[in-house]
Amino acid sequence: MNILFYLVPKNDVVFVYDDYTVAQTMEAMKPSRFMSVPILNRKGKYVGSLTEGDLLWGLEEMRSTGRQTPEQVPVRQLKRNRHNEPVNINCDMEDLIPTAMRQNYIPVIDDEGIFIGIVTRKSIMTYVAEQAGKK
Repeated sequence: MNILFYLVPKNDVVFVYDDYTVAQTMEAMKPSRFMSVPILNRKGKYVGSLTEGDLLWGLEEMRSTGRQTPEQVPVRQLKRNRHNEPVNINCDMEDLIPTAMRQNYIPVIDDEGIFIGIVTRKSIMTYVAEQAGKK
């Protein structure tokens, strides 16, 4: 089955731009309490994922060096622990199952690399349960 049926569209996804400062990123993430969010460039292309841990380690580095503040550092300069590999919109749900074991969400891009949304682990588990119920 095509992933479009399970896609959370970009308009409904909390994401940050890579030129946001650490402070702006924290403000953007605060209301949702998500542990990880997609990072996009201003052209809308997916460039990676940012976790709370990445933010915490970045803040610790700023504190220990004292050279910059969260209001000065763009989020693209933070070291990131993992990269949620994106999939193309034409991907099938079955192809996402192994990846969902490692990631909470899977970024979805179009043929131009433009971010169009995510498929959540919960959606993938729902799909698997539905398929198991059909047997």
